[in-house]
Amino acid sequence: MTNYALRVPESLFAYARKVAEEEQVSMNQFFVMAIAEKVSALKTETYFRERQARGELDASDSWLNASPDVEPMKGDELI
Repeated sequence: MTNYALRVPESLFAYARKVAEEEQVSMNQFFVMAIAEKVSALKTETYFRERQARGELDASDSWLNASPDVEPMKGDELI
């Protein structure tokens, strides 16, 4: 495990402390979870951008055109 000295503005630290207390976790655990959530969000964004780059609009159009032309099931209607 690695240690890292972190400088945090007082107002943000006070809010983080309050949230950590409400969640009943340590400040260390709160910061680790916050960093993990941000890393996960960035990785997810990258994943979907890569998927988008590989996508083929023509292929999706032909797939949609092959779908049957029927009324939606009850509960699936557009509102």
